[in-house]
Amino acid sequence: MKRNILYIFFIFFIFLSGCVPAKGIFIKQLKNKDYVLFVDKSPYVVKGVCYAPVPIGKSHLYNFMCNQHKPWIIDGSLMQKMGVNTIRLYGVGDEPADCKKMIEELYTLYNIRTILGDDLGFWEYPPPNYADKDFIEEQTEKILKTVNYFKDTPGLLMWNLGNENNYSFDGRVNPWSSEEIDALPSYGEKRKARARIYYSFTNDIAKKIKQIDPEHLVSLGNGETVGLKIAAQYCPDIDLLGCIVYRGKVFGSFFKEIKRKFDLPVVLMEYGCDAFNAVKQKEDQKNQAKFLKSQWRDIEKNFAGGKGIGNCLGGTIFEWTDEWWKTSDCDRDSWLVHDVTAGWGMGAYTFDAKAGKNMNEEWFGIVSVSPELEDGINKRTPRKAYYVLKKLWTKEK
Repeated sequence: MKRNILYIFFIFFIFLSGCVPAKGIFIKQLKNKDYVLFVDKSPYVVKGVCYAPVPIGKSHLYNFMCNQHKPWIIDGSLMQKMGVNTIRLYGVGDEPADCKKMIEELYTLYNIRTILGDDLGFWEYPPPNYADKDFIEEQTEKILKTVNYFKDTPGLLMWNLGNENNYSFDGRVNPWSSEEIDALPSYGEKRKARARIYYSFTNDIAKKIKQIDPEHLVSLGNGETVGLKIAAQYCPDIDLLGCIVYRGKVFGSFFKEIKRKFDLPVVLMEYGCDAFNAVKQKEDQKNQAKFLKSQWRDIEKNFAGGKGIGNCLGGTIFEWTDEWWKTSDCDRDSWLVHDVTAGWGMGAYTFDAKAGKNMNEEWFGIVSVSPELEDGINKRTPRKAYYVLKKLWTKEK
């Protein structure tokens, strides 16, 4: 209660000072250095979900935005009832016109805004090389074309650049290099050189986006806090950070690390908990709901006026619906099976950490899907986490 009163006091003070424009999307830093996101003069907390409703039997190559049955109509209604005000899209798909229409309909019908992302070629084929001039020019042209097309779309909230691209700096994921980098004498120098090249490129993109579209914010999509000290030096035109963070029930020192490494406000672009218990080998809605509730409470604590750092603007949960293709994306037959194979391990998810690999990629949805069709799409069934978050996000008694 004290946290909410303090937050309201901060917002009231801002209005009295006359520092809030009548319209627009922007971030205000308060006198105590806390951050608040405003949308059309009102404070806005991102209560979001990552949205990629791939049907059972399809893979990530399927463009759900072209689905004639419009899954976002049913999903949008469920989201609105839950208190969701934002979705995160990873890209615009193969038909930008369909994506634009979906964003507009979610906003018009349900007042749900969209964070529109671009991975800057990181998860595409051929593999990325941010030290290659031709690759940089290609990606720049692509994203700026997207910005020009979407910048006036009703419901657009912000742009998010990248999706864990920083994990390539040490060569673990999608490695890239150049003769100049390879000639450096140590692993550490090579890693820092990649970071400088990538973040400089990202900042250049952000600067050009703002010239085209000054009405929307630009976020740096980053895996955890890796590389952010270098990003702070090379990304002066970024408005906020969009971090992907999986640390269990709470986020530990994450918000302090952000403050120390790159003092910008942050939206958690991915966080969450899967609904499968790798030890018991069965669905576990109770622990998923328990972890998500705890995670949101930790996010809330770090809002402006809270007991934490005051640099958090909210987050988008990974994810809205289960995706049955994720364990074996090259095996078509497996897309029809809800696979229980865990892809990786994270000990902070204590309820099934003993399994070693305990993160079940096909079970992260707060809404489950089944082969049964309703209105042409896989039947949706909200899990326990949906209702727990609904109480938190709508203040439902």
